[in-house]
Parts: sequence; structure tokens; C-alpha cells
Amino acid sequence: MEYLEKLKVYGDQVKNVVVKSMVDTACGGQKMLKDVLPGNLVTREYELIRPLGSAGPGLLWRIYGAVKRSTKQEAAVFVLEKRLLDKYAKKDRELIIDAMKKGVQQLAKIKHPRILSLQHPLEESRDSLAFATESCFGSLANCLGFYDNVTQPIPKEFEDYKLYDVEIRYGIIQLCDGLAFLHNEVKLFHRNLCPESIIINSNGAWKLSGFELCIQGSVDGATYPFREYDGNIPPIINPRLDYMAPEYHTTKSYDTQSDMFSLGMLMYALYNHGKTLHECHDNYSIFIKMCDDLKSLNATKLSILPLEVRDHVKMLLSLKPELRPDAGQFAKIPFFEDVGTKTLEYLDSLFQVDNLQRSMFYKSLPQVIDKLPMRVNLQRIASALELEFINPEMVPFVLPNMFLIAEKASNEEYQKYIFPKLKQVFKIQKPPQGSGTSGCIMQTLLILMRNMNLMLTKTPPEDIKQHILPVVYNALDAESSQVQELCLAIIPSFAHLIDLQAMKYCILPRIKKICFETITLSVRVNCLICLGKLVESLDKWIIIDEVIPLLQSIPSREPAVLMAILGIIKVAMSSSKSGGLPREILATRVIPFLVPISIETSLNLNQVNHIYFFI
Repeated sequence: MEYLEKLKVYGDQVKNVVVKSMVDTACGGQKMLKDVLPGNLVTREYELIRPLGSAGPGLLWRIYGAVKRSTKQEAAVFVLEKRLLDKYAKKDRELIIDAMKKGVQQLAKIKHPRILSLQHPLEESRDSLAFATESCFGSLANCLGFYDNVTQPIPKEFEDYKLYDVEIRYGIIQLCDGLAFLHNEVKLFHRNLCPESIIINSNGAWKLSGFELCIQGSVDGATYPFREYDGNIPPIINPRLDYMAPEYHTTKSYDTQSDMFSLGMLMYALYNHGKTLHECHDNYSIFIKMCDDLKSLNATKLSILPLEVRDHVKMLLSLKPELRPDAGQFAKIPFFEDVGTKTLEYLDSLFQVDNLQRSMFYKSLPQVIDKLPMRVNLQRIASALELEFINPEMVPFVLPNMFLIAEKASNEEYQKYIFPKLKQVFKIQKPPQGSGTSGCIMQTLLILMRNMNLMLTKTPPEDIKQHILPVVYNALDAESSQVQELCLAIIPSFAHLIDLQAMKYCILPRIKKICFETITLSVRVNCLICLGKLVESLDKWIIIDEVIPLLQSIPSREPAVLMAILGIIKVAMSSSKSGGLPREILATRVIPFLVPISIETSLNLNQVNHIYFFI
């Protein structure tokens, strides 16, 4: 006994140490995030939640997941801690800070779906620069395995991260769209297109950013002021040599076609684990050699690329800018005509077509979902489908696709990506009289009921009570007998999650109402079958006060109904939870109720014998 007492004391000590360690770790993490932006005004409007990645020249911008305090909307906060620049001379520090400010200011001027969306302008404090944008995943550089300045430990999302072919293809399409806008509408030359200047948002969309070195062209976009590569300033405020076009050296000029060279080199890097044709290591002499090597560039050197795009990338990497296709032309090559890429592209333009065309597209979408990687389905497809949830007429076409993705997803993926989106559908109530959407809402409830087992399997118990039970109530209140029957069939499967108060005041009254008001025999029988399965989870007093009176007041005398009533009473008598029915209840309420039933002329001999035997 003494040994056991010592063992218990030792166990309590270990437990206390572990708990204290967990608390200290959690508090330390929160303290770390609070210390990121001391005195910066961005913290007034945004609360930092967790570190994400890094972006921009030298990956100096740290990216944090954040929430806007006023709206609770998800966002990203980009932070540059000035202490990271301590290794530079004062003049160089000022140049870097000025360049970083310019990039954010330029971002504020440009509004386009393919440009990173700024939500809060740049704020400067003694220790940092910071601004807020749409919710982000990280930079393309992070996805390629470059983690400079990423808060340790590296987020688990980047572990073994690999870009899928369809993500690369559609990512390039999005970049082409953004570049076409910059070149043709804004007359802007990006000048530093590379993985660090491309942000992937939380929905998996690729966004142009990193405008620190951009050049504004003339009004007609014909000329761009030339700025030579300057070896006397830090490399991070020069264009990245690995992606820089050869005309910087050969003709001391550039234009928007120089961005297309960078795009070609980016494509090569995407298929080569982030490595370009030549890695210059910030050495201009190596860049000059690369320019010479491009004279003998052939398809063999591009063998890492898919065969059907090699010749097109070779054109992008041409020494002569005039031979390179522009952004609009490159986006139209056959390489981007595969089903996955076209589907993602069509999803982005879907709201430009009418409901009929959209519904036809959604009907064919399951065939594509089966072929796409899960990450693409979760980030791109599910996010696009969510936008339709505000339109009741489209929900019945969209919802089956969402459940198809949910079925393939892990429980963790379902809870992170799918369930928060489904909550919008759960809120659908009865339509206003004459609204014309009642049929759509009935269809939606029917789809929800058919997929209830899937949701119950993947949804945490607390969310079932808070979000799914109200859906069940709506289904029981529905005017469709098909919806009601499906609902009655699934209720017993999660009866253990329903507390007695909800069962007594929300579930049983609805079952009673359906049982009394329906004119369909199958619905009434299913009400009783459901009730029979629920009895085992009810306590004695609910059975006596609610169930027995309900059975006694059913007006119908069809054999199926009477046998179902008898079955419920049998289950109630043998229920381990309720301890069976008391003798006085049997003598005064059950037997006097069963005796008249036994002489119903609709019963056959076998059914009558069952009742007599029970009595």
C-alpha cells in the first residue's frame, strides 16, 4: 500500500509538470505574437493568430495569420522587423526600408483579382513596418522549400509540400492574367517577378505582389526608364539575377517583355524544385555567363518541363524580347487546355453566366473532382462552391459536390475546410410565402438528410448539438414527407448526443405533430419506428409523461400502426435505462389501452394473438 501511495504521489507530480509545461508553452506562444508588433498601429485593428510564412525581397516580410478585431474576418499581416536590417550600413538600411514602403504603396494603388488585396495600409513604428491583406497561405517561395525568415518551427503545412501539376498550370494562368493587366492597363513593368513576389492566398489563388522595384512606363507603355543593376547596393533591392532578363546586360534596356522572360524562368523553376537554369548567387558575372549560355538554349536543356510546353518556354527565354509571347498570348497555348485547369478557370468566371449554365456545370463537376488533388478540391473548388450558398436556387446543385469532397477528406480537413462552409446552408429556414424558393429549400434539406451519416461521422459532438440538431428540427418541420421520413430514419443514430431537455421539448413534440397530422401511412409508421428506437435512450418519466399519452392518442387503427405501438410498449418494458414500466402504469394505462385494440377487425389472427400473448 505504501508503494502504491508513493506511485500515486509521483504520478501527480509528473502530471503537474506536464500541465505547467503546456500552459507555459501556450502562454509563451501568445506572448511571442504580442511582441511582434510593439507600438505598431496595425495591432489596433488586427489580432495576430499564428505565423504563416515569409515573402518579398530576401523574404524579409514575415506573414502572420490574423483576424480583424471589428468583423472577425480572417486576414494576413505582413511584418518587417527593422532589427533584421542591423547587419546593413545605415544608408543601405534606409534604401531597403524605402523600397519596402514603395512596394506596399504600389499595392494600394492597384486593384485587380490577380493582385494581392490590401486591407490596411502600411504602418510604421520604431521597430517595424506592417500592413494587412486578404487571408494568405504563404509565398510561392515557401511552397518551393525556401523558409528564410519563417518563424520556427516551420508550419506543418509546408512539410513535404509539393505543387501539383494542375496548381502550376492554373497558377501560371493567374499570373498571366495579372501581368496582362499590369502591362496593358497600368503600363507597369514588375521588374522582379520571382517566387518571393508571388503570394498564395488561403483559397490557393496565386496573387502578384512584391512591387518594390516596379517601373512605371510612359502613357502609351512604349518606353520604361532604365535602371541598371547596381552592385553597390544590397542584392535584395536589385532584381533577382536568377530571373532577370538578358537585355539588362545585352542592350541596357527592358520593357514588359522582360517580365515574360522572368515568367519563363519561373515555369522552369516550378518544375525543377525551385531551381532556375543557372543560379547566379547574386553574382553579376555569373549572370553575364548565363546570358551567353542562352544563345545555345535548346529543348534538351528544358527536358525537366512537360513536353507540350517546352517550345513555348523556350520562346519566353529567348534573347530577343520581340520573340517572346505576351501574357495574353501565352495564356492561350494548348498546355492550359486540360480539364482541371479549364475547370478552375471556369469557376473564376462562373458568376458571369446565368443559373441554367451554372447548374449544368455543377452537374458535371463530380467527374472532375474525382481527378483533382485533395488540396485543390479543398482550397479552390470548395471555396468557389461556398460563394453559391447565398443563392437558394443553386444550393441543390452545389451541395452534392461539397459532400463529395467531404467524403474524400480526412476528419481534420473536413472540420477545417468543409464544415465551416456548410454552416451557411444549415441556417436555411422556411422561405417567405410566395418567394418561389420553397422547392429549392426542400431539395436542400433532402440532400442534407441523405448525407447526415457522413456529417455525423466527421463532425465533433459539440458541433452536432449546436449546428446539426437545428437542421434536424427544420427537416421534421418540412412539408415534404420524403424529407421527414429520411430525418426520422437517422435520428436514432445520434440520439445519444441529444440531451433529455432537447429530446423532450424539441424532438418528441415534432414527431408527435407529424404522426397526428400526416395523411401518409408510411410516414406515421416511420414516426413510430423512430420512437421505438428512441425509447431505449429515454428515462422512465419521459416515457410515462410523453410517450404513453402519445401512443394512446393516435387516431389511426391500421394494423401496421397498431403493431408498431405494441412494439414500442414492449421496448419500454424491457428498457435497461428506464428500468421498465411500473406495475401501476401497466395496470391503469397500458392494458386498458391494449384490450380494445385487440378486437380491431383490421387485424389478422396472428396479430391478435401477439396482443393477447402480451396482455
